[in-house]
Amino acid sequence: MLAVNELPHLNAALNAITIVFLSAGYYFIRRRDIAHHRFCMISASVVSAAFLISYLIYHFNSGLAKFGGVGVIRPIYFAFLIAHVLIAVVITPLVPLTLSRALSAQFDRHRRLARWTWPLWMYVAVSGVVVYIMAIHLFPYTGEGANG
Repeated sequence: MLAVNELPHLNAALNAITIVFLSAGYYFIRRRDIAHHRFCMISASVVSAAFLISYLIYHFNSGLAKFGGVGVIRPIYFAFLIAHVLIAVVITPLVPLTLSRALSAQFDRHRRLARWTWPLWMYVAVSGVVVYIMAIHLFPYTGEGANG
C-alpha cells in the first residue's frame, strides 16, 4: 500500500495513462473505429476516476502542496495551476455526462458535447503532469526562500 506522501507520483502516472487513452480514443474515432474508441474512452474515465479518488485522499490528508519556485517562475506556475484547477472543476461533470450520452446512444448530443469535453479533459491531464513535474521535481518546496 502506498503512503500518502507517495500519492502525487501515482496521480501523475494516472494522468499520463489518461493522456494515452484520450489520445488513442481520438485516433480511433477519427478512423470511425467505434469499438476501440469506446474502450479507450471508458478506460480514460475509469483511470480518471481512480485519479480523483487518489487526489482527494492525498489532499484530505496532506493539505495543499507547496511550491518551492522563486522569482518569475512563481507567478507563471500559479497562473498555470489556477487554469488547471478551474478547467478540472468544469470537466468533472462534463466527462460523465458525455460518457452517459454515448452509452445511451444519444450520439448527436454526445458528439456536440465531446467536442468541448475532450480538449478540456486533455488539457487537464497534460497540465496535471506539468504541475507535478514543476512542483515535485523542478521546484520542490524545501522551506528555504519560498513562501509556500
